[in-house]
Amino acid sequence: MGKADRNRSQSARARIAAQQAQQRQAERRRQLVIMGSAGVVLLAVIGIIIGVALTRSTPKQAAATTGPLPASVQADLNVPASTLAGIGAGSVYPGAIRTATGSPPLTSAGKPEMLYIGAEWCPYCAAERWAMAVALKRFGTFSPLRGIHSSSTDVYPNTATLTFYQAKYTSSYLVFTPVENEDINHALLQKPTSAQQALWNKYGSHSYPFINFGNRYIAGTTYDPQVLHGLTWSQIASDLHNPSSPVAQGVNGSANMFTAAICKLTGNAPANVCTAAPVTALEGKI
Repeated sequence: MGKADRNRSQSARARIAAQQAQQRQAERRRQLVIMGSAGVVLLAVIGIIIGVALTRSTPKQAAATTGPLPASVQADLNVPASTLAGIGAGSVYPGAIRTATGSPPLTSAGKPEMLYIGAEWCPYCAAERWAMAVALKRFGTFSPLRGIHSSSTDVYPNTATLTFYQAKYTSSYLVFTPVENEDINHALLQKPTSAQQALWNKYGSHSYPFINFGNRYIAGTTYDPQVLHGLTWSQIASDLHNPSSPVAQGVNGSANMFTAAICKLTGNAPANVCTAAPVTALEGKI
C-alpha cells in the first residue's frame, strides 16, 4: 500500500472514530434528558403523595353542629327518679368530685352558679355533657339541645354527644354557665372571661372538661367515655333507661353525683329532687 493509500485509510478511520464519539455523546445527552424528565415526574408524584398525606393527617370536620337532637333523645334525657335511684354512683371514678377551697362562692343573679368549660372536639367533654344534661334537667329546662360528635382523630373518635354552645337553660335554683371554648376543629368558639379563666387555671389546670359547682366542688372526667363509643345519640339516650347498661352506670351515676353537688349548693332545693334516693346518701360522699 502506497503512502497516499495509507493516509486515506487513516483519515477514514479518524472520521469514523469521530462520528462514533459524536454518536456516543448524543446518546449520553439523550439519556440525561430522559433521566432528567423522569426525575421531574418522580418529584411531582412524590409531591402529590406528600400533599395527600398531609391533607389526610389534618382532616377538617366542616360543621360543629348537626342540628337539634331528635325529639326522642331530648325526651330521654328526663331519666325517671326510680331509674336513677337504682344506680347510685354507678361506675363513677372514686374521688371524681373534690372540694374547692380558697375562693368565695360562685354566684350569679343571687343563685349558685355552675360553670362548665369544655371543647366540642373533646371526647371526655362528650361524656360529661350527657351526665350534666341529665342532672340539670332535674332543676330546670333547656332550650332544644343540638347534637354533635367529638373529634374523629382523638381517642373514642366521633363520640355522639350534645353541645351547650348557644343553649339556653332556665332554673329557679341555679345558674348554669357553659363555655364551649373550642369547636370541632380546635378553633376558638367561646372565650372565657378573665374571672372564669382564673378559676379554670386554679382548679382545672386549664384542662378539659372543667366543671365548677359554685366554687365549692370541682369535677373533670368522672367516668370512662369508652362506654359511649360507637353508639348513636338514640342508642345512648335509650340506654339511660336501662340501669344495667354501661351507659346508664356511667352517665346516670355521674348525674347522681352532680345532682348531689348541686343540692348542697341550693340548700337541698327542690326537696322532691334533693331528698330522693340516692341523692342524700351521695351528698355525704362529696
